[in-house]
Amino acid sequence: MVDLLSGSGAVSPGHVRHGQGSCNNGKKTSKKSRTRRGKRGRKRRSKKSSRNNKTPPPYFPPEAEEGNIEYKLKLVNPTQYRFEHLATQLKWRLQEGRGEAVYQIGVEDNGLLVGLTEADMRASLKTLKRMAEKVGADITLLREREVDYDSDRNTRKIAEVLVRKVPDDQQFLDLRVAVLGNVDSGKSTLLGVLTQGELDNGRGRARLNLFRHLHEIQTGRTSSISFEILGFNSKGEVVNYSESRTAEEICESSSKMITFIDLAGHHKYLKTTIFGLTSYCPDFAVLVVSANTGIAGTTREHLGLAMALKLPIFIVVSKVDLCSRSTVDRTVRQLERVLKQPGCNKVPMVVLNPDDAVTAAQQFTQSACITPIFTLSSVSGENLDLLKVFLNILPPLSNSKEQEELMQQLTEFQVDEIYSVPDVGTVVGGTLYSGVCREGERLVVGPTDEGRFLRLKVGSIQRNRSACRVLRAGQAATLALGNFDRSLLRKGMVMVSPKMNPTICCQFEAAIVLLFHAKTFRRGSQVTIHVGNVRQTAIVECLHGKEELRTGERAVVRFRFIKHPEYLRLGAKLLFREGVTKGIGHVARLLPPSQNHDQNQNQNQNHDQNL
Repeated sequence: MVDLLSGSGAVSPGHVRHGQGSCNNGKKTSKKSRTRRGKRGRKRRSKKSSRNNKTPPPYFPPEAEEGNIEYKLKLVNPTQYRFEHLATQLKWRLQEGRGEAVYQIGVEDNGLLVGLTEADMRASLKTLKRMAEKVGADITLLREREVDYDSDRNTRKIAEVLVRKVPDDQQFLDLRVAVLGNVDSGKSTLLGVLTQGELDNGRGRARLNLFRHLHEIQTGRTSSISFEILGFNSKGEVVNYSESRTAEEICESSSKMITFIDLAGHHKYLKTTIFGLTSYCPDFAVLVVSANTGIAGTTREHLGLAMALKLPIFIVVSKVDLCSRSTVDRTVRQLERVLKQPGCNKVPMVVLNPDDAVTAAQQFTQSACITPIFTLSSVSGENLDLLKVFLNILPPLSNSKEQEELMQQLTEFQVDEIYSVPDVGTVVGGTLYSGVCREGERLVVGPTDEGRFLRLKVGSIQRNRSACRVLRAGQAATLALGNFDRSLLRKGMVMVSPKMNPTICCQFEAAIVLLFHAKTFRRGSQVTIHVGNVRQTAIVECLHGKEELRTGERAVVRFRFIKHPEYLRLGAKLLFREGVTKGIGHVARLLPPSQNHDQNQNQNQNHDQNL
């Protein structure tokens, strides 16, 4: 055996390559020099490893020019000129966030987390409060975090502060959240607890105020679409019916409003649920899953619908008071597996504390794959506050620039509901897709069965059951139309500016993906089409380039409505279904009525010749 340490015998190539310790110009290296060199090498390695072990300074992404997030290293005793500049900057950030801004104190513009001492942090928050008061806003400290990445320095802190405008003339930030989930998962009960401010008694007391029909109260199951509101004031405090008697009082006290769209969970009301998702333009969706039953019934279908419409979705696991911790954990793991599947590609994030809730709210809108999961009880109130923190901080998806662009367009209002109100007349409910609508404005509504548009005049406007003079793009409201004949109206119509010259169609082409079909999808198939507030049966006239479609295949398909023409927008998202058949896509081309008529005549002639 070769003794490498003594230098006798053959020396391996690896030993020579790693420092040539065995030979020096053909001479033997003394043991003493090798020892000294070894000590110096160990010292160099120890110094290098100590440098590597030093924690690198933490960073945020660099500050963006646009958006409502502002980095500030410190705000200590600014001059009057500097203060005015800071207040103007805050006003811009509030405008970008449609009334909300987030300030990160102790952070440089490049995102480096420097941190501040206790005295500097107090002075900076005091200055920020003065800035907020100047522009008519309040501040709420969301969280403070220690920055301790260098042992040679004292521990410093960074602070995250929410700045929110004080309510002004009903121009509060309004976010719409669609509530999905299987029947008996606790959707209506959760909304009752949030909006009424009282915990449930375990027998469904909290949901009684949400039901619209007697059979819903008797069965405890939602069959129609209902709306509930939850407000947050400029200081981030909850505003609901526990302290306010009417919706008008809630609106007056709130700077931010969450409008929940309570949808049916039972499979036989699926068309109503789809109509609520496509028509009411929700910003977000929440999937409520019962902890004791897990993923059951329509849960997967509702999750798939929200993902097909590209709605950001978060999950609430309810009824944790009814089962053990292990059962809750099993349900959460089950949800995590489904969310990580190739069809979903989501990153589940279980919210366990207020810090998690703040992080989830910020990352939720920045990344489409983040899916927060809350575990709570509507009876014991466990973790209910975490959901409120999340909803309070949740920012809007669209910024002020996109909102301004929509408001510059011509008026377009979707008709989703029609009522007859005593002493008021005909009232329509829906969402203003684009433009601005004012009291007394003259619009046209249609299309009728003959494809015409009728003139009308808007009387009064109400948002969240309180009077409103001006309606802006993206807002939902009810419009009083006075003595206009209700029989001339139907769901799916639009009220538009007479300048628009709206186009209608009986036939249109759509680029689709067939999600599921038991056999094959071919010409002559009948499906129910959902496009925005339009819901009507259509026949497949032809498939371009193909004879038939199977599950997972794509094609451009021409559809023909069987009852009456509809108003559609190019590029609008489309869902279609019939039994187990399901598909999604977008409107690619509208065929004008004259072309529809000519094609129908040619088809009838060909049919007569065949006979």
